[in-house]
Amino acid sequence: MTAAVTVLLVHGIRASRTMWRPQLAALEEAGVAALAPDLPGHGERAGETFTLDGARAAVEEAARSAGGAVVVVGLSLGGYLTLHWAARTEQRVVGVLAAGCSTRPRGPGLAAYRRVAALIARLPDGGRRLNDTLARVALPPAALADLHEGGMELGVMDAALAAVGGLDPIADLRAIDAPVRLVNGRWDHFRTEERRFLAACRDGRLDIVPGATHLVSLVRPAEFNRIVLDLVEEVAPGSVRTARSA
Repeated sequence: MTAAVTVLLVHGIRASRTMWRPQLAALEEAGVAALAPDLPGHGERAGETFTLDGARAAVEEAARSAGGAVVVVGLSLGGYLTLHWAARTEQRVVGVLAAGCSTRPRGPGLAAYRRVAALIARLPDGGRRLNDTLARVALPPAALADLHEGGMELGVMDAALAAVGGLDPIADLRAIDAPVRLVNGRWDHFRTEERRFLAACRDGRLDIVPGATHLVSLVRPAEFNRIVLDLVEEVAPGSVRTARSA
């Protein structure tokens, strides 16, 4: 029997589907079907080249396999891809949650980010030690274990950042005919245009998670899970069991 709604989780840059383990567990406990594909260049697809077309195709394939309505959830890179895909797909999208992506990826900010990524990539270990050190500082142990489970692919940075630089999330938001939830951590550096993003939504809401940074789903999984499940219940009433897991 086809599920009433399936949640499709799109991971962030360098990460993989395993970053969503707390969300997959909470959705399973709530009786909600969920899928979390790996994007090209990440996780089990680490040997592939990242392209925007390939990433969009990965999301499309996962949505098609759901066999019905989807709520699509993305973080950071996954958030931008979520908006881009939802604005164009012919699949039935009944809800969108875009986290950590409320700044347009363009101009000097993106150029500086790409320069820093290029410098890190030139380190003898490709930046692995620096990446691991920063991750240990920024993330709780459980979240760090979830990320490492699927691997962290540093070599994908330039291709992914270049691809995102061609996106227009404001235009994508205007084209999405479904409820949109913008979710940002209080200390997220990618929330500089969140009010402009919200104004572009036909049916939008902004959730700020106190104490959270950019990786909001990893550092505040309980709060993030609650927002996801609230959206699912809004667009598919009765589909969420009352017991919820962090």
